[in-house]
Amino acid sequence: MAVREIRVFGDPVLRRVCDTITKIDDGLRQHVTDLLDTVAFDGRAGLASTQIGHNVRAFSLHIDGKVSYILNPELEVFGEPVPTGEGCLSVPDLWFQVQRYPKARVTGIDLNGNKVVIAGEGLLAQALQHECDHLDGKLYIQRLDAAQRKQAMKQIRESAWF
Repeated sequence: MAVREIRVFGDPVLRRVCDTITKIDDGLRQHVTDLLDTVAFDGRAGLASTQIGHNVRAFSLHIDGKVSYILNPELEVFGEPVPTGEGCLSVPDLWFQVQRYPKARVTGIDLNGNKVVIAGEGLLAQALQHECDHLDGKLYIQRLDAAQRKQAMKQIRESAWF
């Protein structure tokens, strides 16, 4: 089991746009194992590559007791955005309302190069959007309005982990 340290707000890797995966090799296979091992704890819904210090388009999910992953996800969203309570492993102990679409789908590949589609609503839709944001170098607090973002930054500065 290879549980990796989760990078937190302030780490520059979290702001990087991830590279498309062009080669599936042993290094990538180990990275996916690390993603799966690190996300497989209660209270963790998803984990993107940047959160464990890598810059490739991959993330893992842990929804309804099922652990999965996807490489090179392309996101589609459906419906009208609604306020959704959200937190992030990379911004511990904060929780804010973020506008998220009620349904989402990602299309990508697995480690064998086979097409993978993950689609859903509720927590799954939220996690798909949240993790794709990470792969684009965005944290959920960047989606907050100015007043909420100011409050979040104050809480971050006052936190024990910052």
